[in-house]
Amino acid sequence: MKHTVDGAREAFSTGRTLPLTWRRQQLEGLERMLSECGEEIREALSQDLGKSSAESQLTEVLSVRSEIRHTARSLRKWTRPRRVRTPLTLGMASAAVQREPLGTVLIISPWNYPVHLLLMPLVGALAAGNTVVLKPSEMAPAVSALMARRIPEYLEPEAVVVVEGGADETTRLLEQPFDHIFFTGGSGVASIVMSAAAKHLTPVTLELGGKSPAWVDGSADLKEAAESIVWGKFTNSGQTCVAPDHVLSTPELAEPLGKEISRAIIRAYGTDPQQSGDYGRIVNERHARRLAALLEQDSGRALIGGDVDVAGRYVSPTVLLDVPEDAAVMEEEIFGPILPIVTVADHRAAIEVINSRPKPLALYAFTRDAQVRADFVERTSSGGLAFNTVMTQLAVPALPFGGVGPSGMGRYHGEYSLQTFSHERAVLRKLPGPDPTRLVRAPVGRRVRRLLVKR
Repeated sequence: MKHTVDGAREAFSTGRTLPLTWRRQQLEGLERMLSECGEEIREALSQDLGKSSAESQLTEVLSVRSEIRHTARSLRKWTRPRRVRTPLTLGMASAAVQREPLGTVLIISPWNYPVHLLLMPLVGALAAGNTVVLKPSEMAPAVSALMARRIPEYLEPEAVVVVEGGADETTRLLEQPFDHIFFTGGSGVASIVMSAAAKHLTPVTLELGGKSPAWVDGSADLKEAAESIVWGKFTNSGQTCVAPDHVLSTPELAEPLGKEISRAIIRAYGTDPQQSGDYGRIVNERHARRLAALLEQDSGRALIGGDVDVAGRYVSPTVLLDVPEDAAVMEEEIFGPILPIVTVADHRAAIEVINSRPKPLALYAFTRDAQVRADFVERTSSGGLAFNTVMTQLAVPALPFGGVGPSGMGRYHGEYSLQTFSHERAVLRKLPGPDPTRLVRAPVGRRVRRLLVKR
């Protein structure tokens, strides 16, 4: 493992990753790979997660290609030195902020979007001029093997290295010094990553998750809200970090909303979602059993769904009503196709519930009430906030994506990715001319001393 990391460090030390031409070549190579290997990618995603070709193309391939194009178009502007004003006390001088690459970075990706969440941060790391060690998830073995085989064919092999394997390989990687570690996954492993990074004083970006709530009130269009929630919640069988984890609504609205969501599920996946070509599978039997256990506990009344086939890695789209706040499904991130609806008195009570829990990665509110929107903006904290839609905040390249508190630290997408993988270096140049700092150099005269004391 040391040899692998040392090789990436040696590639960076040559300076060949610094020119914009090299960075553009890598981005172009990455886009070619996504285009030319599209069928292989979709097949691997089908094997690992049962994803349909349409879902794979939209959420895993086209999203990364869009990021590549946006970054390539803006690269020169984002990397240009940014002039800043200097104080008069420095006399004639110029100052600028220059973005420079960090060096060699480690990107550890999860299994739920094994292409998107491996390559999206890679775009920013390459655009910033770094060399990269990639660690795909062993829980998506088909995608991991494909990335290990194809990436060296399209990107410079010495500069972008793929390391396959499980926890042992990840542990050995974390023992090596890196200039930045970018991790996407759960909070448990994030603690291990952060502890390992601390030994080398390595900065980290942690993209985690949490229980992302959605508020729906009587001013919303229930049918539109239901269809949006169904799309966001049940895409990838609920295995999405920014999916609505649960819904908060009023007692009189809960059942009508639940029935509207149930109808939207049937419109999307039919009466038997297990036979739908658009409905995916749970990543493995262990996670299917975990979700089955949640349904077996006292977690409310199933309005639709509740079916589990552990061997087939299938859990049906499920909507739960009459869910108490202390139910098992409300204790941890569900990360699956189970949607509890919890009742509260009004939006202020919903905000109190939200604020009583760890800050979520995403927060959604379906409302047409301007005061309700203002209260959510002013009185809550989350990685992102979206009104009358779910997940589409990720489609805006100028918006940062990242968590806050337990839902993560750091941010990326667009220019924020370049910031994450760059060091913003302060550059000052003293120009010929009078130098006011001479007045405060030793020995300091009596008059200057008095002026300094008065200030």
